[in-house]
Amino acid sequence: MLFSSITFIYYFLPIFLLFYFLVPKKYRNFIILVFSLLFYFLGEPRYIILLLLSCFINYYLGKLIEKTNHKKLFLIIALIYNIGQLLIFKYTDFFIENINAIFKTNISYLYIVLPIGISFFTFQALSYIIDVYNNKVKASDNLLSFMMYISLFPQLVAGPIVRYSDIEKEIKNRTTNYSNFSSGVKRFITGLAKKVLIANVIGELPALLIEETTLSSMLKAISYTLQIYFDFSGYSDMAIGLGLILGFHFLENFNYPFIASSITDFWRRWHISLSSFFRDYVYIPLGGNRCSTLKWIRNILVVWFLTGFWHGASFNFIIWGLYFGIILIIEKLFLKKYLDKTKVFKHIYTMFIVIISFLIFSLPIKELLPELKNIFMISDVPFSGSEAIYYFKSYFIVIILACIFSTPLISNIIKKLKQTKFKIVIDFIEPIYYLALLTLVTAYLIDSSFNPFLYFRF
Repeated sequence: MLFSSITFIYYFLPIFLLFYFLVPKKYRNFIILVFSLLFYFLGEPRYIILLLLSCFINYYLGKLIEKTNHKKLFLIIALIYNIGQLLIFKYTDFFIENINAIFKTNISYLYIVLPIGISFFTFQALSYIIDVYNNKVKASDNLLSFMMYISLFPQLVAGPIVRYSDIEKEIKNRTTNYSNFSSGVKRFITGLAKKVLIANVIGELPALLIEETTLSSMLKAISYTLQIYFDFSGYSDMAIGLGLILGFHFLENFNYPFIASSITDFWRRWHISLSSFFRDYVYIPLGGNRCSTLKWIRNILVVWFLTGFWHGASFNFIIWGLYFGIILIIEKLFLKKYLDKTKVFKHIYTMFIVIISFLIFSLPIKELLPELKNIFMISDVPFSGSEAIYYFKSYFIVIILACIFSTPLISNIIKKLKQTKFKIVIDFIEPIYYLALLTLVTAYLIDSSFNPFLYFRF
């Protein structure tokens, strides 16, 4: 089930909230658990057992790690189980394909359907298990509460990756009030609009650009970049908003990454929960930057290989991850000191690297190379054509609006206005604005059939 669907917005969510706020506080975790399992079942009925197993096994392994003298043994078992299920369900056919290609074998594909959200709930379980092992959190003493944490539907299928340590206290005792509820509703509607009115619209453009020109390839690259950002940050906004409504404070997952001044800065702002996961559970345990330069380079490449591979069973994701790893190494060793001396070029450089990266991210290798040749004008195609110009004009306004809304410009203007005599006007207009935005989104959803969430496949 998609958050950006009529079914979720007008049926599932209102019924859930009715039950949630009517029952006594001590039963609210149970209500969340029941509706989270129902949410997952409606979207992926065949794999509900996989989610339940993940809850049970990680709960009891966490208890064994805390209570026994064989901590390392049970940690290894937990790592094998969690990473093993991820490898089996996500990468089996990828491995078979490459074994067949290398050894000229003819092993049949298993065609395993990828369970929705497995990358996210598996990483949440891993963070919990490792934190229990390192004595950063106490093992959960309530199975139902732990199951609620792993299956929490606001962030179950596409993140952000919420660590147990960040919401441990709120699992046991949290406050639901008008301020949180109001902020949550506004955040949810904002994310919904980002997804439906920007990501979905821009996402239609690449398929329309059939003409082979440099301008077409440039528009595709820009479209992929904006679509992925508004799709994923929109989902994160919706998840954070739903969390606020329920009294949870999930950490931010995006912080205006397109205003970054370097690739290092970009990855402090983009998919923060994933980059911090790999930093804390892979990069630092490998030695981080407190080692020789060669080992540090190895650590960076390992982390970015895994970051790319986490996104999908395809070589373009691996290339995408290593691409960022190499750029980060170059920045740290040579480039950063020169970028710090500039004001404009560092942003242009960062966005160019990012836009190329999401072309790599979005296309199979066979399709990628021609597009890159077109962009760098080393192919025989013309710079532009009638089709490219037509669609550039047609989508120009939405691209400009997307660029504006990907910065804190509008947010900063509103904050400054709220500090002036216009605060009363802003406070009056705000609920009307959000109601109008929800109405517009609803009208679009009724009329449109293009509504995927890109990160559901990860």
